Amino acid sequence: MNKLILNTGVQDYIKKYWNTDIVSVLLQKPTFEGISQKELAQQLEGLKKSKSKLPTWYNLPGIYYPKKVHLEQTSSERTAAYKSKLLSGKSVVDISGGFGVDSYYFSKRMEQVLHCEWNAELCQIAAHNFAILGCKNVQSIAKDGMEVLEESPSHWDWIYVDPSRRHDQKGKVFLLADCQPNIPNELPKLFGKAQNILIKTSPILDIRQGIKELRSVKEVHVVAVENEVKELLFVLKKDYDGPVGIKTVNLTKGQNIAFDFDLEEEKNTVAQFGDPDTFLYEPNAAILKSGGFKKVGVTYNLNKLLEHTHLYTSDQLVDFPGRRFNILKVLPYSKSSIKSEGIKQANVATRNFPLSVAEIRKKHKLKDGGEIYLFFTKTLGGQLTMLLCRKLS
Repeated sequence: MNKLILNTGVQDYIKKYWNTDIVSVLLQKPTFEGISQKELAQQLEGLKKSKSKLPTWYNLPGIYYPKKVHLEQTSSERTAAYKSKLLSGKSVVDISGGFGVDSYYFSKRMEQVLHCEWNAELCQIAAHNFAILGCKNVQSIAKDGMEVLEESPSHWDWIYVDPSRRHDQKGKVFLLADCQPNIPNELPKLFGKAQNILIKTSPILDIRQGIKELRSVKEVHVVAVENEVKELLFVLKKDYDGPVGIKTVNLTKGQNIAFDFDLEEEKNTVAQFGDPDTFLYEPNAAILKSGGFKKVGVTYNLNKLLEHTHLYTSDQLVDFPGRRFNILKVLPYSKSSIKSEGIKQANVATRNFPLSVAEIRKKHKLKDGGEIYLFFTKTLGGQLTMLLCRKLS
């Protein structure tokens, strides 16, 4: 951490030129004595990245930004604020602290926060920023979080961990046992130090596989931001042996849209099926990730188009945690159907369909956009179907 970057003149320069081309900065001769262009570019890039992801950091003078990779890995403010509300009590130890965004939000709800980060420079940066942010109840330790837990006699109300993958896996499936720390192996140690554990994982983790690997899972939170799943959060409670609650949330600018169920409910729910009616419903990304396909249809009294077609329909419009459409026409899928409708431009989506969106666009020469939405899917009997729709607010 180069403290010369904190000088007023340098900070003014960063604030003024935050949106400049980074490559051009790197190619220039040193702008400030004692500061390399690479270090300067890091701050410019960090400020630019934080504008939408970390607006509190962006709006505060004197914030120091780490390397790009650390900012990419950190939670956004919106997801950090959400997960902080899952905690109760007085103390939490963040054993994979990173840039410290989660620890900052934990400090708003807990009396004592211990931020552990093995990377000494990143830990120093986080500690500096905590001071700028006015966090007086966060202590930073430049050490591996598991070592801190083992060496400390303290017990905590919560342990928070964001395990990192040790190596890339083929495909999109990975196990918690492939991460550092290996949470399934370390659970006895963790529960020896706290009654409650909060684990953040990548959204590509299979939820049921995660529950299988772990023990005492009480809740799984599927967190999306503007309909893009960002995090899976596993809430563990020592010796818990009850039903696993699945809580989905889509954080939008206007509101937080939630839908909750538990795995046993989903397993025992009997879905109702039907042909496309007047309205079509597409669950938001968090619900689709959660696997609550039967429960969401029954909850809103909707018919499902087909077992593996996660689209729903009704004759009366209802509120729904996802997108809603007015079905204008239901057509059997064929080249002549699209041609007869004179469709040249449309928003295209597929659900349980043998062709991809790209293949459909190429085959039928469809431009993207416009007011028309085309859903290519399978309906009852496995019929390949095209739904011509208009989106509703």
